[in-house]
Amino acid sequence: MSGNIIPKKILIVDDHPIIRQGITRIIERIEDLNIIGEASGANEAIDLINHNSPDLAIVDITLAGNVNGIELIHAIKERFPGVYTLVLSIHNESIYAERALRAGARGYIMKEDAAKNIVNAVRTVLSGELYLSDNISKKIIEKLIHRKEDNSDYNVEDLTNREFEIYQLIGNGFSTKDIAQKLNLSIYTVESHKKNIKEKLHFKDTSELSRNAIQWVILHSK
Repeated sequence: MSGNIIPKKILIVDDHPIIRQGITRIIERIEDLNIIGEASGANEAIDLINHNSPDLAIVDITLAGNVNGIELIHAIKERFPGVYTLVLSIHNESIYAERALRAGARGYIMKEDAAKNIVNAVRTVLSGELYLSDNISKKIIEKLIHRKEDNSDYNVEDLTNREFEIYQLIGNGFSTKDIAQKLNLSIYTVESHKKNIKEKLHFKDTSELSRNAIQWVILHSK
């Protein structure tokens, strides 16, 4: 490495060790980028940011523990405003990209595109610009233009990040028990969130909630 190059410090936050290792191998080949740590959950990530002051955190939506990536991104923005965040996730960007940006993320990249695009995404975010695929950029612009006509999306956006995550899991066919296990929550807590979702979206019962969640996921996964 040239003596006059100060590498940018990167933190990887993902609950899958193989993913972390794969991204590390790709980024470590780049002279001016340096992986300073890996974390599987939010608490570990916050601790590493406190001690290592990275320039960028690459964050997945699904993390170990009961704090998801969207909540972590919001916490990073509030506590460490100088740290950029980039989402790297298997979750469809059509469903999560806009919410991640509202939380404070500066970019969103699908894991299936990581091998060829992660370095470009990292450089784009570190330069102060947003990184999004052309497809999701167009969808967000269209959504802003037609927001008044899109009543269902407007209502879904009123959900908290946790409620939105549960709504999306319901739409993908997960049972209450499955959701509780996946998110490390009690069944009572999941049921409480479902109750709040029904009230906010004006669904009369669980069947209507499930039916609309499934339709919403199908529509936004295209």
